[in-house]
Order: sequence, then structure tokens, then C-alpha cells
Amino acid sequence: MGKDPKITTTVSTKGQVILPAAVRKRRGWNTGTKLIVEETKQGVLLKEKSPFPPTRMEDVYGAAHYKGPPVSIEEMDQAIEREVLRRHARGRY
Repeated sequence: MGKDPKITTTVSTKGQVILPAAVRKRRGWNTGTKLIVEETKQGVLLKEKSPFPPTRMEDVYGAAHYKGPPVSIEEMDQAIEREVLRRHARGRY
């Protein structure tokens, strides 16, 4: 990408900027892609926003303390399915 000729675009009266199709295609940025706008010393940086919230270690670390008997993948899948059905019945999905 560094050897591509410089591409220019124009800021509209609404503050909108059209990203060239070649750039969007290379990045996989389709309609509706959320971007993070970050000001840097060199200019403005656009980064794709993750569709998932950031995960903190304390949010997932608790599973490492499990002291019960080993559980099979099938048992885990069944437990997940039960929880999904429970939440669906409560209107949480």
C-alpha cells in the first residue's frame, strides 16, 4: 500500500469523506462498517472497530478456578444450549 499513488478525496459540507473503493475493498470495509477515528501527530487514522466489546481478564478468569470433575465437550454444549433456551424464554435474546 505504501507505493500506491496518493489518492485524494474531499470533505463534504456535512463533514463526510468518501473512501476510495480500492481502499475499502483491500480493507474489507463494506457498507455499515464502524470505524474508529483517531487523531495522531501525522494526521487522522481510521481503524475498524471490533464488533465485540473488549474482554477483560477478570471477566473470564473465574473459569480457571473450577475444582469440580472434568466436563466433556458434549456436556458443555448441553449446558450452553440450556442457558440459551432459558434466556430466550425470558426474552433476553
